[in-house]
Amino acid sequence: MLFDDDFVCEDEGGPRATRAVNAWLRTLPSSGAPSPNSWPAYALAARDWLMHLQRHGVAVFGTRQELVAALGTYADRRLSGPLEERLESSSWELQVTALSRFYDWAEGESLTAAVPFTVAIGKRMEQGRLVETRRNRARMRRPKPQVKVQYLASDFADLFRYGLAGLGPDGLEDATFRGRFPGRNAAMGGLVLGTGMRSREFTHLLVHEVPPLPAEPTEVPISWAVPELGPKGRKFRTTWIDYASLAAVHSYIALDREMPQGAWRPRRPLVVEEADFYGGWVNGRACGGRRFSRRNGCGWSARRAARCGWR
Repeated sequence: MLFDDDFVCEDEGGPRATRAVNAWLRTLPSSGAPSPNSWPAYALAARDWLMHLQRHGVAVFGTRQELVAALGTYADRRLSGPLEERLESSSWELQVTALSRFYDWAEGESLTAAVPFTVAIGKRMEQGRLVETRRNRARMRRPKPQVKVQYLASDFADLFRYGLAGLGPDGLEDATFRGRFPGRNAAMGGLVLGTGMRSREFTHLLVHEVPPLPAEPTEVPISWAVPELGPKGRKFRTTWIDYASLAAVHSYIALDREMPQGAWRPRRPLVVEEADFYGGWVNGRACGGRRFSRRNGCGWSARRAARCGWR
């Protein structure tokens, strides 16, 4: 329940707004909010709205024009106002849900004829039928999954690379590091940050698809051709990488990948010769560049080729 500072729910002007809010709160268990955890959240949302209206001298069941203007200033304060009062998008959605339910209840009880929200009416197909939809315009648009991608700031990106390489936050060797393959991890971490490749693209990347390293360091980004079966939609595309990240990849290829090579060979090895970006010869047969996640007409896959000597 909500109470005013003087603990009075009715005065010479009649019942106060808190009395109507408390009557609405008592209906929550039977009106679509059975969880006890939701009731305090709805009550706090109503309290903040009442305090905002009181600050601006607007009645809770005022005119449509007054309520719409109050909602605009409330949204501005809650979404871009002082940090201590600013809300996340999910918390704002809760505020809108609580207040819209309150005013819907108030309309049903004939307590008000005006609401602060604007509802957009549309139509969509559901199971072959055209149905009417309603959307509260005060709600924030939900971003698509790709919009929710979080990008690392430069200092956090450096910290990420240091951790993969077994270094401390200062970039120096960490004596407590107990991980494995720091050279590989650091090279691939720099590759992903430098090119922006998707997980499918760099997971199936083969050595001969790495562009050559320029003879001298350069500040100009280096073009990187991504094979057609790696990108989304299996469409060839071009990305870019900085010189330092590409040099780390070449250093890993030249040194770290050569060190663990032993004399063991499988019973039926894949002998790869004259490999380049477009394909090569596997056991004496020419194979094209379609080689990422499935077997082609030559009968070999990228992962098997990588394990059996395709380097």
